[in-house]
Amino acid sequence: MKVVSSKRESAAPIRRILIVDDHPVVRQGIRHLLEQEPDLRIGAEAESAGEALQALKKQRPDMAIVDISLKGTDGIELTKWIRAQDPDLPVLVLSMHDENLYAERALRAGAHGYLMKAEVGDKIVSAVRKVLGGEIYLSDRVGQTIINEVTGRGAPLDDSPIRQLSDRELEVFRLIGEGLSTREIAGRLHLSVKTIETYRAHIKEKLGIANATQLVRVAAQWTGQ
Repeated sequence: MKVVSSKRESAAPIRRILIVDDHPVVRQGIRHLLEQEPDLRIGAEAESAGEALQALKKQRPDMAIVDISLKGTDGIELTKWIRAQDPDLPVLVLSMHDENLYAERALRAGAHGYLMKAEVGDKIVSAVRKVLGGEIYLSDRVGQTIINEVTGRGAPLDDSPIRQLSDRELEVFRLIGEGLSTREIAGRLHLSVKTIETYRAHIKEKLGIANATQLVRVAAQWTGQ
């Protein structure tokens, strides 16, 4: 006798995704794109690193999509925390920032992929499926460049002095470019003013910047403010 499988038995398992982005409109857009897929659901949303870590404990998602620019701790640091808490949870970093500078940092932090926000509409589904499948997602251009760099067959992703900055220094540099004062940056990152002043000094030294006024100007130009 022929046995006919039910739709429930043959359907793919539902994969639950955590979205971490401090813009509700962005979260809504990603939800709309992904939930058109029968096996993808947004299990939780968060707008900060703290909320994201709480959601991880409560919801146990199958994957996290993390924006770099968050209120407080940024997405790179959050990715490190997620990997420490749940090493098996795949993370896709989503950002409007230059992938030449951030993609490699995201991978070093433990992410499984990096997607520019400008490409979300066309590529978010394929990126999510690739990451859920245990693969690394990068744009073709950056993926090949990273391979060339690792194997010594090509130039680095970005040979600008900014590449010398540590992840935290780069985060402080970005916030300076967004117009935040030292005290405001300290509050946002939950660090002391003295610590931020130390980061500022290291940034000026690494970038060859003479004074605070020039630092603000260079940072603002870099962030496009």
